[in-house]
Amino acid sequence: MQLPSNFSLERARHAQRAIASKVVEKDVLPPVIRRVAGIDVAYYEDTAIAAAVVIDSESLRELHSCVRVFKVRFPYVPTLLAFREVYPSWAALRKLDMDCDVIMVDGNGRLHPFRAGFACHLGVVVDKPTIGVAKRLLCGSLGKWRDATAPVYMDGEIVGMAVKTRKGSRPLYVSVGHKISLKTAVRLVMVYRRKNAKLPEPLRLAHLRAKDGVRRLLSDD
Repeated sequence: MQLPSNFSLERARHAQRAIASKVVEKDVLPPVIRRVAGIDVAYYEDTAIAAAVVIDSESLRELHSCVRVFKVRFPYVPTLLAFREVYPSWAALRKLDMDCDVIMVDGNGRLHPFRAGFACHLGVVVDKPTIGVAKRLLCGSLGKWRDATAPVYMDGEIVGMAVKTRKGSRPLYVSVGHKISLKTAVRLVMVYRRKNAKLPEPLRLAHLRAKDGVRRLLSDD
């Protein structure tokens, strides 16, 4: 897929800088977190399948989910994932029957060359506490491991945290999306996870729902 004819890299970078300037890196959370959402987007050919799932924070039980299907309008370009995934993710969130207190995103937040990854874009758009949880390191360098965590540095600044959620598994890379501190983001990723699971439960379930959507498309072909 080619970039849209009206796409401008200069304008895209300007938008990223604007988003980065709006990100709040401190906890703006309710006194009690009751519901946590997870967002994942899967692809089949030129179709995007966005899944949003809300879980109960105490039982980790799924309360509601929504899957939306869209034609892909923007190709995969490293550092520009938000331009491909924010709209499907926002649309899936809007269709949920209930609100959430925190959103976990399959992607980066501040751990991004322009400090404005997908989790930052979505967090600023919906104006909610948002956490980026990525499966690979996009940029930066790892600091010293202490137990199950290691800071990720970029230009001398800590922009994320590598987190080993399960023994023997590769780490996840957690970063601030919006309205949350890195310390709290890491804690919530660990808290809202079932025993022996690598992914926090909202993202695990969202990943399953998105993959189910792909399988349905394949069965319709």
